[in-house]
Amino acid sequence: MRFDEPTASAGMSGSRTDILVLGAVGGTTQRGSAALSFLESTAFKAAEKIVLACHPESVRKPRRRLRSLSPRERRAGDWVKRTIELVGTAGKEVRIMPPQFYIDGYAELGVTGCRMHQASVSAGFFGIRYALSTLPACEWEVKLCGFSWEGATRHSWPDERRWVSDKIASGRISMLL
Repeated sequence: MRFDEPTASAGMSGSRTDILVLGAVGGTTQRGSAALSFLESTAFKAAEKIVLACHPESVRKPRRRLRSLSPRERRAGDWVKRTIELVGTAGKEVRIMPPQFYIDGYAELGVTGCRMHQASVSAGFFGIRYALSTLPACEWEVKLCGFSWEGATRHSWPDERRWVSDKIASGRISMLL
């Protein structure tokens, strides 16, 4: 499983990619050249399933840009729809999790109420949560490689670090150094 920009992890952990989790779909499909390099990447070509870490409402009722200086010219839902078209045209399975998956994920992090609208959660967190919820512990060992808790300033990084630390302490996941 890889997250967001598949080329960023090239050479860190092999080339196999079964699941690619995308969060910031606007950056990946915003420009033709970015979309082309994304579709041509080794990780995308290898991935059987693309999971979009975005709430389904962002497709139905896209919110306006959060920052006036945002480089994106359209709403988030436009990029989600564009990504679905690109990924589907490439013959890949596209999955958007149900709303409760996101609500429960925020709750696991302790991000509730109005904080849910102020903070965002990374594609990495939702991808790890997805893996833990779909891969039986008796059959799968979940190890993280290259996960850095860096990126968008609105992400709830301290909450995500605590959550991962708790999962490591419980033996459910481990880190590759």
